[in-house]
Amino acid sequence: MRILIDAMSGDHAPLEIIHGAVMAASAYDCEITLIGDEDTILNLASEHNLEINRSNIQLVHSSSIISMEDAPLSVVREKSDSSMAVGLKMLAAGEGDAFVSAGNTGALYAGSTLIVRRIKGVKKAAIATIMPFGRPMLMLDCGANVELAPEAYVQLAQMGTIYMRSIFGIPSPEVGLLNIGEERTKGTKLLVDVYNMLEQDPTINFKGNIEGKELPYGVCDVLVTDGFTGNIVLKLTEGCSSFLMQKIKDVFYSNFLTKASALFVKKGMTKLKNEFSASQYGGAPLLGISRPVIKAHGSSDAEAIKNAVRQAIGYINTGIIYEIARLTVGDELGE
Repeated sequence: MRILIDAMSGDHAPLEIIHGAVMAASAYDCEITLIGDEDTILNLASEHNLEINRSNIQLVHSSSIISMEDAPLSVVREKSDSSMAVGLKMLAAGEGDAFVSAGNTGALYAGSTLIVRRIKGVKKAAIATIMPFGRPMLMLDCGANVELAPEAYVQLAQMGTIYMRSIFGIPSPEVGLLNIGEERTKGTKLLVDVYNMLEQDPTINFKGNIEGKELPYGVCDVLVTDGFTGNIVLKLTEGCSSFLMQKIKDVFYSNFLTKASALFVKKGMTKLKNEFSASQYGGAPLLGISRPVIKAHGSSDAEAIKNAVRQAIGYINTGIIYEIARLTVGDELGE
Protein backbone atom coordinates (compact mmCIF):
# COMPACT_ATOMS: atom_id res chain seq x y z
CA MET A 1 0.00 0.00 0.00
CA ARG A 2 1.42 3.39 -1.02
CA ILE A 3 0.29 6.68 0.56
CA LEU A 4 1.05 9.90 -1.36
CA ILE A 5 1.69 12.95 0.83
CA ASP A 6 1.72 16.61 -0.20
CA ALA A 7 4.89 17.71 1.60
CA MET A 8 4.67 21.42 0.79
CA SER A 9 1.16 22.39 1.90
CA GLY A 10 -0.02 23.42 5.37
CA ASP A 11 0.86 25.94 8.06
CA HIS A 12 3.86 23.90 9.27
CA ALA A 13 5.01 22.49 5.95
CA PRO A 14 7.31 21.06 4.95
CA LEU A 15 9.12 20.13 8.19
CA GLU A 16 6.15 18.78 10.17
CA ILE A 17 4.84 16.98 7.10
CA ILE A 18 8.20 15.28 6.54
CA HIS A 19 8.44 14.34 10.21
CA GLY A 20 4.90 12.92 10.19
CA ALA A 21 5.66 10.89 7.07
CA VAL A 22 8.75 9.38 8.72
CA MET A 23 6.69 8.53 11.82
CA ALA A 24 3.98 6.90 9.66
CA ALA A 25 6.51 4.89 7.66
CA SER A 26 7.84 3.45 10.93
CA ALA A 27 4.46 2.87 12.56
CA TYR A 28 2.39 1.40 9.73
CA ASP A 29 2.76 -1.29 7.10
CA CYS A 30 2.83 1.06 4.12
CA GLU A 31 5.07 2.87 1.67
CA ILE A 32 5.20 6.68 1.58
CA THR A 33 5.77 9.02 -1.35
CA LEU A 34 6.59 12.60 -0.36
CA ILE A 35 5.80 15.11 -3.09
CA GLY A 36 7.51 18.50 -3.09
CA ASP A 37 10.74 20.36 -3.72
CA GLU A 38 13.34 17.60 -3.51
CA ASP A 39 16.26 19.80 -2.38
CA THR A 40 14.17 21.42 0.37
CA ILE A 41 12.95 18.05 1.65
CA LEU A 42 16.42 16.48 1.65
CA ASN A 43 18.05 19.49 3.35
CA LEU A 44 15.41 19.68 6.10
CA ALA A 45 15.53 15.93 6.68
CA SER A 46 19.30 16.07 7.06
CA GLU A 47 19.20 19.15 9.31
CA HIS A 48 16.66 17.55 11.68
CA ASN A 49 18.01 13.96 11.53
CA LEU A 50 14.91 12.59 9.81
CA GLU A 51 15.68 9.38 7.98
CA ILE A 52 13.97 9.49 4.60
CA ASN A 53 16.58 7.53 2.64
CA ARG A 54 14.88 4.22 3.31
CA SER A 55 13.18 1.65 1.14
CA ASN A 56 9.62 2.58 2.13
CA ILE A 57 9.93 6.37 1.60
CA GLN A 58 10.28 7.86 -1.87
CA LEU A 59 10.49 11.44 -3.14
CA VAL A 60 8.79 12.94 -6.18
CA HIS A 61 9.82 16.45 -7.19
CA SER A 62 7.31 19.24 -7.80
CA SER A 63 8.03 22.82 -8.83
CA SER A 64 5.46 24.99 -7.05
CA ILE A 65 3.16 25.22 -4.04
CA ILE A 66 -0.56 25.94 -3.74
CA SER A 67 -0.85 28.66 -1.08
CA MET A 68 -3.89 29.23 1.13
CA GLU A 69 -4.61 32.40 -0.90
CA ASP A 70 -4.59 30.71 -4.31
CA ALA A 71 -7.86 30.29 -6.19
CA PRO A 72 -9.26 26.72 -6.16
CA LEU A 73 -8.81 26.23 -9.91
CA SER A 74 -5.12 27.16 -9.74
CA VAL A 75 -4.47 23.47 -9.04
CA VAL A 76 -5.42 22.66 -12.65
CA ARG A 77 -4.32 25.95 -14.23
CA GLU A 78 -1.43 28.15 -13.11
CA LYS A 79 -0.04 25.65 -10.61
CA SER A 80 -0.59 22.31 -12.30
CA ASP A 81 3.03 21.51 -11.36
CA SER A 82 2.41 22.03 -7.63
CA SER A 83 2.88 19.34 -4.99
CA MET A 84 -0.90 19.06 -4.62
CA ALA A 85 -1.56 18.75 -8.36
CA VAL A 86 1.26 16.24 -8.89
CA GLY A 87 -0.03 14.10 -6.02
CA LEU A 88 -3.60 14.11 -7.34
CA LYS A 89 -2.39 13.18 -10.83
CA MET A 90 -0.38 10.30 -9.39
CA LEU A 91 -3.44 9.11 -7.45
CA ALA A 92 -5.62 9.28 -10.56
CA ALA A 93 -2.99 7.32 -12.52
CA GLY A 94 -2.91 4.55 -9.92
CA GLU A 95 0.59 5.40 -8.68
CA GLY A 96 -0.64 5.51 -5.09
CA ASP A 97 -3.54 4.18 -3.04
CA ALA A 98 -4.44 7.40 -1.19
CA PHE A 99 -3.45 11.08 -1.10
CA VAL A 100 -2.99 13.22 2.03
CA SER A 101 -2.76 17.02 2.01
CA ALA A 102 -2.97 19.76 4.65
CA GLY A 103 -3.28 22.41 1.96
CA ASN A 104 -5.86 24.79 0.53
CA THR A 105 -9.28 23.14 0.99
CA GLY A 106 -10.86 24.71 -2.10
CA ALA A 107 -7.97 23.70 -4.33
CA LEU A 108 -7.90 20.16 -2.93
CA TYR A 109 -11.64 19.77 -3.51
CA ALA A 110 -11.44 21.23 -7.03
CA GLY A 111 -8.41 19.10 -7.90
CA SER A 112 -9.96 15.94 -6.48
CA THR A 113 -13.15 16.54 -8.47
CA LEU A 114 -11.46 17.48 -11.75
CA ILE A 115 -8.38 15.24 -11.69
CA VAL A 116 -9.30 12.19 -9.62
CA ARG A 117 -13.05 12.57 -10.35
CA ARG A 118 -16.16 11.72 -8.37
CA ILE A 119 -17.67 8.27 -8.12
CA LYS A 120 -20.13 7.92 -10.97
CA GLY A 121 -23.58 8.97 -9.81
CA VAL A 122 -22.35 11.10 -6.88
CA LYS A 123 -23.74 14.61 -7.20
CA LYS A 124 -21.38 16.33 -4.74
CA ALA A 125 -18.33 15.09 -2.88
CA ALA A 126 -18.10 16.33 0.70
CA ILE A 127 -15.57 16.87 3.47
CA ALA A 128 -16.58 14.51 6.27
CA THR A 129 -15.24 15.29 9.75
CA ILE A 130 -15.55 13.32 12.98
CA MET A 131 -16.67 15.65 15.76
CA PRO A 132 -15.45 14.70 19.28
CA PHE A 133 -18.77 14.95 21.07
CA GLY A 134 -20.69 12.63 23.44
CA ARG A 135 -20.22 9.94 20.82
CA PRO A 136 -18.26 10.22 17.56
CA MET A 137 -20.40 12.14 15.09
CA LEU A 138 -19.63 12.44 11.38
CA MET A 139 -20.54 15.90 10.09
CA LEU A 140 -20.74 16.54 6.37
CA ASP A 141 -20.34 18.76 4.50
CA CYS A 142 -17.63 20.69 6.38
CA GLY A 143 -16.57 23.15 3.72
CA ALA A 144 -16.61 21.80 0.18
CA ASN A 145 -20.04 23.01 -1.00
CA VAL A 146 -21.52 26.35 0.03
CA GLU A 147 -24.95 25.31 -1.23
CA LEU A 148 -26.58 21.92 -1.83
CA ALA A 149 -29.65 20.72 -3.70
CA PRO A 150 -32.10 18.57 -1.69
CA GLU A 151 -31.00 15.41 -3.52
CA ALA A 152 -27.39 16.09 -2.54
CA TYR A 153 -28.32 16.18 1.16
CA VAL A 154 -29.86 12.73 0.82
CA GLN A 155 -26.75 11.39 -0.87
CA LEU A 156 -24.53 12.85 1.86
CA ALA A 157 -26.69 11.07 4.44
CA GLN A 158 -26.31 7.80 2.52
CA MET A 159 -22.52 8.17 2.22
CA GLY A 160 -22.21 9.15 5.88
CA THR A 161 -24.24 6.09 6.87
CA ILE A 162 -21.88 3.83 4.91
CA TYR A 163 -18.85 5.50 6.50
CA MET A 164 -20.03 5.18 10.11
CA ARG A 165 -21.17 1.60 9.57
CA SER A 166 -17.82 0.64 8.03
CA ILE A 167 -15.42 2.61 10.27
CA PHE A 168 -17.21 2.48 13.64
CA GLY A 169 -19.22 -0.71 13.18
CA ILE A 170 -22.58 0.95 13.87
CA PRO A 171 -25.25 -1.32 12.28
CA SER A 172 -27.80 1.44 11.63
CA PRO A 173 -26.28 4.92 12.14
CA GLU A 174 -28.73 7.62 13.21
CA VAL A 175 -28.82 10.58 10.81
CA GLY A 176 -29.71 14.12 11.83
CA LEU A 177 -30.36 17.29 9.80
CA LEU A 178 -28.86 20.48 11.25
CA ASN A 179 -31.62 23.04 11.62
CA ILE A 180 -32.89 25.88 13.84
CA GLY A 181 -35.55 23.75 15.52
CA GLU A 182 -36.68 20.17 16.01
CA GLU A 183 -40.07 20.50 14.33
CA ARG A 184 -40.31 19.22 10.75
CA THR A 185 -41.64 22.59 9.55
CA LYS A 186 -38.65 24.60 10.86
CA GLY A 187 -36.04 26.20 8.64
CA THR A 188 -36.03 27.22 5.00
CA LYS A 189 -38.21 25.61 2.34
CA LEU A 190 -35.13 23.71 1.17
CA LEU A 191 -34.59 22.19 4.63
CA VAL A 192 -38.27 21.26 4.93
CA ASP A 193 -38.01 19.49 1.57
CA VAL A 194 -34.80 17.76 2.68
CA TYR A 195 -36.50 16.61 5.90
CA ASN A 196 -39.30 14.95 3.92
CA MET A 197 -36.86 13.27 1.52
CA LEU A 198 -34.66 11.92 4.33
CA GLU A 199 -37.70 10.63 6.20
CA GLN A 200 -38.91 8.70 3.16
CA ASP A 201 -35.56 7.11 2.22
CA PRO A 202 -35.46 3.47 3.46
CA THR A 203 -31.64 3.37 3.41
CA ILE A 204 -31.42 6.16 6.03
CA ASN A 205 -32.18 5.86 9.76
CA PHE A 206 -33.41 9.45 10.02
CA LYS A 207 -33.65 10.91 13.52
CA GLY A 208 -35.01 14.33 12.50
CA ASN A 209 -33.85 17.91 12.89
CA ILE A 210 -30.96 18.62 15.24
CA GLU A 211 -30.40 22.01 16.90
CA GLY A 212 -26.91 23.35 17.46
CA LYS A 213 -27.26 23.18 21.24
CA GLU A 214 -27.78 19.40 21.03
CA LEU A 215 -24.59 18.59 19.13
CA PRO A 216 -22.16 18.20 22.08
CA TYR A 217 -24.41 15.53 23.64
CA GLY A 218 -23.93 13.02 20.82
CA VAL A 219 -27.53 12.93 19.63
CA CYS A 220 -26.79 11.30 16.26
CA ASP A 221 -24.07 9.44 14.37
CA VAL A 222 -24.26 11.40 11.09
CA LEU A 223 -25.10 15.09 10.77
CA VAL A 224 -25.83 16.56 7.33
CA THR A 225 -25.62 20.23 6.46
CA ASP A 226 -24.26 22.48 3.73
CA GLY A 227 -20.53 23.20 3.63
CA PHE A 228 -20.90 26.84 4.66
CA THR A 229 -22.79 26.04 7.85
CA GLY A 230 -20.72 22.94 8.57
CA ASN A 231 -17.45 24.83 8.34
CA ILE A 232 -18.72 27.46 10.78
CA VAL A 233 -19.80 24.75 13.25
CA LEU A 234 -16.43 22.99 12.89
CA LYS A 235 -14.35 26.11 13.48
CA LEU A 236 -16.58 27.36 16.29
CA THR A 237 -16.17 23.98 18.03
CA GLU A 238 -12.38 24.13 17.63
CA GLY A 239 -12.26 27.70 18.92
CA CYS A 240 -14.55 27.05 21.90
CA SER A 241 -12.65 23.94 22.97
CA SER A 242 -9.34 25.82 22.83
CA PHE A 243 -10.85 28.79 24.72
CA LEU A 244 -12.36 26.60 27.45
CA MET A 245 -9.17 24.59 27.93
CA GLN A 246 -7.24 27.83 28.41
CA LYS A 247 -9.82 29.12 30.91
CA ILE A 248 -9.65 25.85 32.89
CA LYS A 249 -5.87 26.10 32.92
CA ASP A 250 -6.10 29.68 34.21
CA VAL A 251 -8.33 28.50 37.08
CA PHE A 252 -5.90 25.78 38.13
CA TYR A 253 -2.90 28.09 37.97
CA SER A 254 -4.48 31.02 39.83
CA ASN A 255 -2.82 30.31 43.23
CA PHE A 256 -0.76 27.80 45.18
CA LEU A 257 -3.69 25.65 46.31
CA THR A 258 -5.22 25.37 42.84
CA LYS A 259 -1.79 24.54 41.38
CA ALA A 260 -1.46 21.72 43.90
CA SER A 261 -4.92 20.40 43.08
CA ALA A 262 -4.05 20.49 39.36
CA LEU A 263 -1.61 17.64 39.95
CA PHE A 264 -4.51 15.33 40.87
CA VAL A 265 -6.47 16.01 37.68
CA LYS A 266 -3.57 16.38 35.25
CA LYS A 267 -4.11 12.97 33.68
CA GLY A 268 -7.82 13.60 33.15
CA MET A 269 -7.18 17.08 31.73
CA THR A 270 -4.64 15.70 29.28
CA LYS A 271 -7.14 13.10 28.14
CA LEU A 272 -9.81 15.79 27.71
CA LYS A 273 -7.46 18.00 25.72
CA ASN A 274 -6.56 15.11 23.43
CA GLU A 275 -10.21 14.32 22.78
CA PHE A 276 -10.68 17.77 21.26
CA SER A 277 -7.37 17.81 19.40
CA ALA A 278 -7.52 17.76 15.58
CA SER A 279 -4.29 15.74 15.65
CA GLN A 280 -6.07 12.68 17.04
CA TYR A 281 -8.21 12.06 13.95
CA GLY A 282 -5.61 13.35 11.50
CA GLY A 283 -7.91 14.50 8.74
CA ALA A 284 -11.21 14.29 6.92
CA PRO A 285 -11.94 12.10 3.89
CA LEU A 286 -13.49 13.61 0.78
CA LEU A 287 -16.48 11.26 0.55
CA GLY A 288 -17.66 10.74 -3.01
CA ILE A 289 -14.24 10.95 -4.71
CA SER A 290 -13.34 7.80 -6.67
CA ARG A 291 -10.02 7.30 -4.84
CA PRO A 292 -9.13 8.07 -1.19
CA VAL A 293 -8.27 11.73 -0.58
CA ILE A 294 -7.68 12.86 3.02
CA LYS A 295 -7.80 16.55 3.94
CA ALA A 296 -5.55 17.09 6.95
CA HIS A 297 -6.04 20.17 9.12
CA GLY A 298 -4.16 23.23 7.87
CA SER A 299 -2.31 23.49 11.19
CA SER A 300 -1.36 19.79 11.23
CA ASP A 301 1.77 18.83 13.14
CA ALA A 302 3.75 15.61 12.67
CA GLU A 303 1.38 13.62 14.88
CA ALA A 304 -1.62 14.76 12.85
CA ILE A 305 0.04 13.76 9.58
CA LYS A 306 0.92 10.36 11.01
CA ASN A 307 -2.71 9.89 12.06
CA ALA A 308 -3.93 11.09 8.65
CA VAL A 309 -1.88 8.28 7.08
CA ARG A 310 -3.45 5.83 9.53
CA GLN A 311 -6.87 7.13 8.57
CA ALA A 312 -6.05 6.77 4.87
CA ILE A 313 -5.02 3.14 5.39
CA GLY A 314 -8.25 2.41 7.26
CA TYR A 315 -10.29 4.15 4.58
CA ILE A 316 -8.69 1.99 1.88
CA ASN A 317 -9.15 -1.26 3.80
CA THR A 318 -12.85 -0.78 4.53
CA GLY A 319 -13.83 -0.53 0.86
CA ILE A 320 -16.14 2.43 1.54
CA ILE A 321 -15.64 3.82 -1.97
CA TYR A 322 -16.91 0.59 -3.53
CA GLU A 323 -19.92 0.54 -1.23
CA ILE A 324 -20.83 4.08 -2.30
CA ALA A 325 -20.36 3.08 -5.96
CA ARG A 326 -22.68 0.11 -5.53
CA LEU A 327 -25.27 2.42 -3.95
CA THR A 328 -25.14 5.03 -6.72
CA VAL A 329 -24.67 3.07 -9.95
CA GLY A 330 -23.75 -0.54 -9.29
CA ASP A 331 -20.00 -1.02 -9.54
CA GLU A 332 -18.48 1.89 -11.50
CA LEU A 333 -16.10 4.31 -9.80
CA GLY A 334 -15.11 7.05 -12.22
CA GLU A 335 -17.53 9.67 -13.55
